[in-house]
Amino acid sequence: MRDYFLRRLLLVPPTLLGITIIVFAITRLVPGGPLERAIMEAQQMDAATGMSSQAAGQGMAISEAQLDKLKAYYGFDKPVLQSYVEWVGKVASGDLGTSYRYNEPVWDVIVDRFPVSLYYGLVTLVLTYVVCIPLGVVKAIKHRTAVDNATSVLIFIGYAIPGYALGSLLLLYFSVRLDWFPMGGFVSYDFADKDLGGKALDLLQHSILPLTCYMVGAFALVTMLLKNHLMDNLAADYMRTAVAKGVSFRRSVTRHAMRNSLIPIATTFGQNITLLVSGSFLIETIFDIDGFGLLALTAVLDRDYPVVMGVVLISSLLLLVGNILSDVLVALVDPRIRFN
Repeated sequence: MRDYFLRRLLLVPPTLLGITIIVFAITRLVPGGPLERAIMEAQQMDAATGMSSQAAGQGMAISEAQLDKLKAYYGFDKPVLQSYVEWVGKVASGDLGTSYRYNEPVWDVIVDRFPVSLYYGLVTLVLTYVVCIPLGVVKAIKHRTAVDNATSVLIFIGYAIPGYALGSLLLLYFSVRLDWFPMGGFVSYDFADKDLGGKALDLLQHSILPLTCYMVGAFALVTMLLKNHLMDNLAADYMRTAVAKGVSFRRSVTRHAMRNSLIPIATTFGQNITLLVSGSFLIETIFDIDGFGLLALTAVLDRDYPVVMGVVLISSLLLLVGNILSDVLVALVDPRIRFN
């Protein structure tokens, strides 16, 4: 098993290279990049001031020398492969480049927004599994009872409503009409001036509605996944054998059926690590949360390619590590599994 995971870890760097080189090449091929925007802005400025749009006889608002400087500034003066190799060298030294939009190091831009997405991701992950696992057990044991039917209705209603659509409804009702919660943001503007209790209350008020939107979809998936697998295990022969030998039903569920039912949960657990930082840009946009997801969307729209590459690198790394973690959890939960 150790050799298997070592091989998986050794595959992470070449996989990252493959992902990043594809995205890097795409950023050089798509139209509307920073170079085209700089030329367009110069043309608009010339048109606004009444100046001629002809420069050096090329029909452009900037000269060839200025264009060459812009290409050198944005790194477009070299072939794609050479530029990519230089970018990899900088990343290996801890330099993700400088953001075109913020004119700051990409790492600093990402770190400023990382705690926000980390907070929502961790809380969502913990609450989802803390609530859904016991709920799935209750629904499996109380199958086709009033408890199971009532919770199923609520779960599937929530699953049918997209998180961003639910966020708009929650804002309109609870923030605009009832004025129970703030309209958006991670914390209030006077957050730093409050005491510890006031800060905790302010953070809680700003978190309830976004967390509801984050968890509404995951609740149905995790709960029904556990319920269905637990029902299959409850009907298995080994459960009847355990009860026939005198093992209590509760102990049979917790020690045998429950462990086998956690295998599909463990399979998907590692992949959820990406949610710790990626979040949902739609939910962050609705609630005006300056997190990692909104940063990624803004970077793509603004053609801020250094930030795009930084986001892709971190997200891909977390996804690859998460897949390895899923295999580790499956091996821990199911002793029958051996990786060779």
